[in-house]
Amino acid sequence: MNRLTALTLASLALAPLSARAIDLNDQFSLVITPTLISDYRASGISQTLGDPAAQLNVMLSHASGLYAGVWTSNVDFGPEDDARQELEYFAGYYWQISDAISLDAWYTRYDFSGASQYNQNDVQFTLDAYGVLLGAKYATNVKGPDYEDENGDWQTGAQDEDLASAFIGYRTLLPAEIGFEARYEYVDYKDEVFWNSDFTSSRSDYRDWEVKLTRDLLGVTWGLSYIDTDLSKSECVNFMGYDDVCSATLVASASKTF
Repeated sequence: MNRLTALTLASLALAPLSARAIDLNDQFSLVITPTLISDYRASGISQTLGDPAAQLNVMLSHASGLYAGVWTSNVDFGPEDDARQELEYFAGYYWQISDAISLDAWYTRYDFSGASQYNQNDVQFTLDAYGVLLGAKYATNVKGPDYEDENGDWQTGAQDEDLASAFIGYRTLLPAEIGFEARYEYVDYKDEVFWNSDFTSSRSDYRDWEVKLTRDLLGVTWGLSYIDTDLSKSECVNFMGYDDVCSATLVASASKTF
């Protein structure tokens, strides 16, 4: 799921001058960010089978640091799965402690059109101290996608699991107004859902990482990410139904913030 929705607030501080919120009055601002991305990855795993996604983030923020909004993206978990659209409703508080330190905490409700079994909730926070990022998430009612077993039969994915994750990262603005971010995340499903090829061993957790560069050009923020996980192809296919949605990839994106 979309891990960085609320970080839009902090990202504006590092974005080029063309990225600005819409000031409604002295207290309220509106941020609208449409994005086109070559592969929608959440915690390193594709949510679109490696295909592109069109996304939209709309967020209303208050001068106090409170904010709320909605985020949406197309998704695709396979031909036997009815999920086609992810919709997130989020609300949180962004605290600018000092010029170099901020804390962001938020709640998200996830709804999937046509596939309510994936609906879930989570609570997240991110601490940004001098560009060093520390974050964590706890989600409830998490369901794994249905998958095709070794006999070609479709099986029901993990049901009603809890999920916890934590990440560390670094973000800065390089010369020539190039944004840089690196992230390493640990994800734990609290139950053994990642199985090897012959189902003789399993684990509950995995790790993913991302390195991203961004640059503003012609009023659009362009991004290029390298994303990977430590999941094997057999673990990936037994969890997601496909063996190529957890492996290393380059993801390109284009977004514009109003």
